[in-house]
Amino acid sequence: MKKSLILVILVELVGLDMLAETRQWTLRECCDYAVAHNITIKQRENQCRQQELQLSTAKNQRLPDLSGSVGQNFSFGRGLTADNTYSNTNTSSTSFSLGTSVPLFTGFQIPNQVKLSQLNLEAATADLEKAKNDIRMQVAQAYVQMLYDMEIADVAYRQVAIDSMQVVRLQALVDNGKASGVELSRQQATLANSRLTATQADNNQRLALLTLTQLLELPTPEGFAVVRPELSGLSGTTGIPSPDAIYADALGIKPEIVAQQLRLRATDHSIKIAQAGYLPSLSLSGGLGSNYYTTSKFSSDPFGTQLKNNFSQYIGLNLSVPIFNRFQTRNNVRNARLEQESQQLALDDTKKTLYKEIQQVYYNALNAEQRERSSSEAVASSNAAFVLMQAKYEIGMANITEFNEAKNVFLKAESDHVQAQYELLYQNALINFYRGRDMAF
Repeated sequence: MKKSLILVILVELVGLDMLAETRQWTLRECCDYAVAHNITIKQRENQCRQQELQLSTAKNQRLPDLSGSVGQNFSFGRGLTADNTYSNTNTSSTSFSLGTSVPLFTGFQIPNQVKLSQLNLEAATADLEKAKNDIRMQVAQAYVQMLYDMEIADVAYRQVAIDSMQVVRLQALVDNGKASGVELSRQQATLANSRLTATQADNNQRLALLTLTQLLELPTPEGFAVVRPELSGLSGTTGIPSPDAIYADALGIKPEIVAQQLRLRATDHSIKIAQAGYLPSLSLSGGLGSNYYTTSKFSSDPFGTQLKNNFSQYIGLNLSVPIFNRFQTRNNVRNARLEQESQQLALDDTKKTLYKEIQQVYYNALNAEQRERSSSEAVASSNAAFVLMQAKYEIGMANITEFNEAKNVFLKAESDHVQAQYELLYQNALINFYRGRDMAF
């Protein structure tokens, strides 16, 4: 007896320790954690950084460049000497130069390239937000599935509890000779099936937990649990906005729409960049240079003296006027216009896809609302029928088959009601998500 008491205390302590280590996560915490650790989102962030570098490169095109060069040449054999005669001599020369150039006019190519890079960066940022929204939706769906499987497991264990009590009751009646062993065997078989259902529910719950933790990039589902939201306020929910109202809210905030609109604006600058090929370009250049020469059989000035004497500077303007480049500029402009048309079609397609998604969510929400209301009424009626049948069964006015049928109908109604409640909860959260509101519940 003493050992049993110690064992019970140890089990309770271990259970309390495991409970203390288990953290319950809300949907908001799950979404935030998944966004912070998802690999796809990190790849999108790198793409944004690449766009930032491209924007910096475009802006830096306005700056002057600077280059330096050093050359060493050797000449062997017959060559021209300093006194303007030819002889077999060996010569060497060393040259130094430093040059720079500044673009003064490029047919407005540089400012349009800067604007194009800026719009591409904003579009990449919108793509990043779209990736975050996608992972939030996946997490919310897995979260709701987890809640649903938890509730189904609770229903299954309530069924086990009811069947267990009936087995105990029938066992007592059999012991007193007031019930047959056949009835007891049937109830024991029913209890075994209920336990199998509960085991399956536990397996589904564990798989749902694994799916959710994998979305969160957690190394293991151990120590992870979710917070069950309050479902009592869902009954009688009304006032679902129309698809057009939801679409009007979503049109200006959904990142996939924003990204396509930005890319459509960027095509204007792509056309202007292509049209810059028709215009002349003007650049300013300047530089410094010097040389050092030596010739065999002739004396030469010292290195420093030659560098000083041969020191030269230059500055100049370079105007390039395009005349004919095999229709390359014309085709570039036409190609840019075709890309603009394609981007407009992509924007229209994205808008249509968004509206279809909103329509689907709207009708799913209506169906979930009606199903929740109907299943709530079914739970109330089946519960009343089960309570009545249980009372009749306990006084011998109903058999075990009738009792199990009433019980199964009641538990099925409970299961359907739970599913309808979480479906309505999820669809309402999706509507808020499309309207730019918090998806948490």
